[in-house]
Amino acid sequence: MAEIQLRDVKKNYTKDIRVIHGVTTTIADGEFIVIVGPSGCGKSTLLRMIAGLEQISEGEITIGGKVVNNVEPKDRNIAMVFQNYALYPHMTVYENMSYGLRIRRMPPEEIRKRVERAAKILELGAMLERKPRALSGGQRQRVAMGRAIVREPAAFLFDEPLSNLDAKLRVQMRLEIQKLHRELRTTSIFVTHDQVEAMTLADRMIVMNAGVAEQIGRPIDVYDDPNTLFVAGFIGSPAMNFLPGKRNGATVDIGGGISVPLPVELQASAPEAVTVGVRPEHLLPGPGSGPQFRFTVDTIEALGADSLVHGQLGEGILIARVEGHATPAPGAELVFHARPGKLFFFDTASGKRLRA
Repeated sequence: MAEIQLRDVKKNYTKDIRVIHGVTTTIADGEFIVIVGPSGCGKSTLLRMIAGLEQISEGEITIGGKVVNNVEPKDRNIAMVFQNYALYPHMTVYENMSYGLRIRRMPPEEIRKRVERAAKILELGAMLERKPRALSGGQRQRVAMGRAIVREPAAFLFDEPLSNLDAKLRVQMRLEIQKLHRELRTTSIFVTHDQVEAMTLADRMIVMNAGVAEQIGRPIDVYDDPNTLFVAGFIGSPAMNFLPGKRNGATVDIGGGISVPLPVELQASAPEAVTVGVRPEHLLPGPGSGPQFRFTVDTIEALGADSLVHGQLGEGILIARVEGHATPAPGAELVFHARPGKLFFFDTASGKRLRA
């Protein structure tokens, strides 16, 4: 296991094409970090720079206290698990898992011990003589993980390893990866575009946007206390409601005849254009002591245990999550109120959260 440090790491393909704009963080020994963000945000590029598959343009990467900027991937003592499994189709599961150790000329008895231990952890013991074509997608991904485990690396790097699996298998594999990390406690970095995977797997997450690490923190802290409009909208399912407004003294007018009071500590510094954010799960049916939102029902998504009510609020859309089976018909008018302390205020121009 090893601590990994990134110090102002940047990646430029040309002077005008800059894809990573300076990421600085320390990944503790044994920590599970998830890099999350939309397609094209730079998360896989950042992972490949740690692996040595991409040359960094500026900054410094250390693994276990050793600067690895110019160290070959094979000498970084890391193991990668890819999206597409990358198994040899003509080899058995045992041969796939042991291949990297065999080319390093490790003693056969040590190879056997490592493969059998990894197979036991991943419940692959009965499949060691099968070829990949005889395995399901989830089993193939476990073989790919087993191939990484037998190396006993300082760190695991996962590049969207669950993207090719169906929804049920993704949930199962998330649980297996959690269990694997509890057993091995190896430093792990996991890349995904799925914020549910990020929330459930991470000790801490790095939320990437256009090559910038917009926020780094524990999943629950990022959810409860987002720094920017992007983070607030990306983390949480369904996404946070954003209501563009205009400051009017001590309130923000958000359309539809609705004004939201600004917290006292923000009244002196708030700009003219303010975006009010509220999560669907923080809107409660009926009038209440907090700000109230009256909107016209557009559609309803019945999810079983709860429902998502989509409504028209002025010129914008508002989504509220309600327990049970929502029955209002399209066109009905409903009133919701915000849970106390659960409104967020952002500078519309910069996207930054307004703070005292």
